[in-house]
Amino acid sequence: MQARIGKRLRALREARKLSQDELARTFGFKDRQTVSAIETGARRMTAEELVVAVEELGAPLRYFTDPFLLVGEGRFSWRQDEVDAGRLAAYERKAGQWIGAYRHLAAQVGCPSPLLRRSLALASDASARDVMRAGERFAEEFRLGEAPAARLAGAMERDLNILVLMVDAEPGISGAACRLPELDAVLIARHELPGRRHFDLAHELFHILTWDTMPPTHTETSGETGGRRIERLANKFAASLLMPTARLEPFGRWAGLAGDSLIARLNTAADELQVSASALRWRLVGMGEIDQATGQGIPESALHKNGSPDRECAPPFRFSRRFVEVVGQALEQGCLTVQRAIDLLALPIGELEELFAAHGIACPPGLGVG
Repeated sequence: MQARIGKRLRALREARKLSQDELARTFGFKDRQTVSAIETGARRMTAEELVVAVEELGAPLRYFTDPFLLVGEGRFSWRQDEVDAGRLAAYERKAGQWIGAYRHLAAQVGCPSPLLRRSLALASDASARDVMRAGERFAEEFRLGEAPAARLAGAMERDLNILVLMVDAEPGISGAACRLPELDAVLIARHELPGRRHFDLAHELFHILTWDTMPPTHTETSGETGGRRIERLANKFAASLLMPTARLEPFGRWAGLAGDSLIARLNTAADELQVSASALRWRLVGMGEIDQATGQGIPESALHKNGSPDRECAPPFRFSRRFVEVVGQALEQGCLTVQRAIDLLALPIGELEELFAAHGIACPPGLGVG
């Protein structure tokens, strides 16, 4: 608790553009060292000092005490298109509460954070070839099978302890990676087409696994090509993971194909791999299987966005089974009230019940069945 309060005091001080000396005078301390000790968690903040912070800094008490909030610790990298700063900040606060709640409740119900964090052995100057090899190795090491896209989210949660949340995102937001000291999380807009979701998931995975050597920016423009160098590398990793060479070989040679024959094979292979045909096209260009001019000459309208046009693609259920399991256990053990769960997930009680049923989880006692 004290470490949390200290981090939040520092974040609020910096947001108010106050120095430690100025904050020390607000509290009536003799010097800034006392403020520094509170911010680092070395000194406990008294109840009286907490009241002063609330009154003088204009923050509600829950800002300092609510364990569900992420203040002064979580770092996000958003994949978005032209989302204004205000909307993004508001959605980040909401997303932070989901992640913060999971972190707190998981510990409460006996699911501690992992001791080890996986990473890719890639330096900041890694080449595109190195990154593509890493993507292929990932698919092989984690046995993602014939269509790696279908198993990726499960492998991330099960094998890497990365929280994966399928969410109703603000328009223009397609996904995000979040880094906490003890937890990694990825959010994906669940109403995007499956091929886009899968690509975004693999892209954000790259950021999680290379955060220390190639830290991402707070926002980036979504897309399968272009962008800053680190985003281009993340795209190459995603393409190699979702479309590894071994999974493309059964579709035959691509060299020499053109026109309708090339388009038909692209669509067929993309449908089976659960990626967009456009992403597959650029993957093949990167591999040298299709030349740049041929790739650019394919009409976008002829390529399947995801699956055959007559195939309906229902969005995945909200959040994830692991997340909902922790919420259910917290409700059952009394670590979470029904009203707090409703407020946290912004779901009426009927839809909360449906969420448990959708993930195949028994409705917790006290929630009831409507």
